[in-house]
Amino acid sequence: MGEAERGESAPRQNVTYFCSHEHRTLIAFAVEATVPVTWDCPRCGLPASLDSDNPPPPPKIEPYKTHLAYVKERRSESEAKEILNEAVATLRARRKSGDIIF
Repeated sequence: MGEAERGESAPRQNVTYFCSHEHRTLIAFAVEATVPVTWDCPRCGLPASLDSDNPPPPPKIEPYKTHLAYVKERRSESEAKEILNEAVATLRARRKSGDIIF
């Protein structure tokens, strides 16, 4: 099934995007379509832009944080000691009363 059966295709414009790994990506858009400023490079996945001299830099990847790292962000050391002392006091009170927790 070609153009004869379906009619003429919409007029197109070719747009070239450039990533920081110097990959060039040619994308065809309809003439009346709004061309996006950035496009994900299909070869490496980095963002690409229309400016070949200044492609967007790779995004910063935040390192994996443990649960303890998040807790340390929220609590000061004095708060942590206070919470720990409360928990230890509660456990000691339960042991004295005979409520043993395993």
